[in-house]
Amino acid sequence: MSDDSELERLKAKRLAEMQKNINTRQDSEKTPEQTQEKPPENPRDILVKVLGFRGLEVLQNAESQFPNETAMIVQKLSELIKSGELNETIDGGKLMTLFRAVGLHIRMETKINVEQDGKFVSLTDKLTKQSKDE
Repeated sequence: MSDDSELERLKAKRLAEMQKNINTRQDSEKTPEQTQEKPPENPRDILVKVLGFRGLEVLQNAESQFPNETAMIVQKLSELIKSGELNETIDGGKLMTLFRAVGLHIRMETKINVEQDGKFVSLTDKLTKQSKDE
């Protein structure tokens, strides 16, 4: 009989240890989830996620030329994106049109490439090469 009672006691002890391990694991799994709560996202990051073709280039030029005004526009656009009112990709042309509509004329670097001997070269290189030949 003592063997049976000792066996039952060992089973109960082992069961208690297993439950303790399970509880510890569950607590450790909950802790990273709680610590990984995302801090409020940067409005610029929210906007960058929905920018399309050349949108980031226009945004960077706008930020360098008109930092204060661009920050306000980025804030409002991110609010519209969060609320779901703006749910389409914004390409560079749309963003440029928006900036122009509010009176900000963003200057973009313009490159003109022409084909010469099967290669694309910049127009300035081609013109300087022609002027040297003459």
